[in-house]
Amino acid sequence: MIVKKMPILQGFPDFETVKKLSGNSSDTGYFSPVFYDIETTGLGRNSSFLYMIGAVCFENDCWQLYQWLAPDFREEKKLLEIFSEFIKNFTCTIQYNGDSFDQPYVQARCAFHELPDPFEGISSFDLYKALRPLKGFLKLPGLKQEQMEAFLGEQKRIYCNGGDCICIYKKYMAHQEQTDLDIVMGHNMEDLLGLGEAFKMMGYLLLRDGNFEVNGIDYDEDCLILQMKLPCRLPAAFSNSTGEFYITGEDELVNLLIKPVNGRFRQYYNNYKSYDYLPGEDMAVPKSISRFMEKGLKQSATRDTCYTWFACSEEFLQNTNKQKQYLSHTIEYLFWKMERV
Repeated sequence: MIVKKMPILQGFPDFETVKKLSGNSSDTGYFSPVFYDIETTGLGRNSSFLYMIGAVCFENDCWQLYQWLAPDFREEKKLLEIFSEFIKNFTCTIQYNGDSFDQPYVQARCAFHELPDPFEGISSFDLYKALRPLKGFLKLPGLKQEQMEAFLGEQKRIYCNGGDCICIYKKYMAHQEQTDLDIVMGHNMEDLLGLGEAFKMMGYLLLRDGNFEVNGIDYDEDCLILQMKLPCRLPAAFSNSTGEFYITGEDELVNLLIKPVNGRFRQYYNNYKSYDYLPGEDMAVPKSISRFMEKGLKQSATRDTCYTWFACSEEFLQNTNKQKQYLSHTIEYLFWKMERV
């Protein structure tokens, strides 16, 4: 078994950021995460085998990168045994599309070798699932890990892709060339470092979840601008727009510009199934009220039609609680809307 360990000195998010952005900010619960990525000779769990596992964990105030590589298929069971023992120390795994591929693949190969499930009792945090809402919001061309890295300006890969690694690994099994070994281990290392970069994108979801403070407001007859302050820095600047909204963000600050319609603004509501839309009034009302109205005056509200109108009064301009409420509904609507643009 080939084993490699090295510290990650820069580029990975700090431990407290990982704790906060993965939803484990409570001081009461023990949190010990491990990032991991696997390399296999194919996609089929019963027609290929696992030849390498890489992991990143926090030890002695530093992120440490581990890699285990089986020199040939006969050592797959040993590789699984080492990894199973290793992850016993952790409460959560973090991976990219791991719920669909990495974890079920490892479980299937463990079952093949009559080994217990190594993930039992360990929660899973799949970055691919978590970051899906960002595709439209950040105008991403796709959701591959490499596309996330490209958005962040961190596309510095020098090794081949995972598919090419299969051929190089098989070549290594036959000839034991150090150059081939360096390539497959280098690819896995880049995947692991890329996981850390992709994890930073969880910061954008703080907006959708309402995890921000109102930092300022500016209003004239042409537009309303609200500024939000996040609890952490965004990894890259962004901007996006609809016909009604324009949003930009950089570092800890996000600005939302809203255009008025005849001097008024729409207040969107997320629980649209509880509302009916009144075309004649161009507004939505709760079904508890609309149930007393004639059917021809109403229709079921949609995400696009579930709104009321308000004027930007002095009370609104002075009340940060009302501004926060408005922003929370509006940002969630924007995430939904931009998925469909």
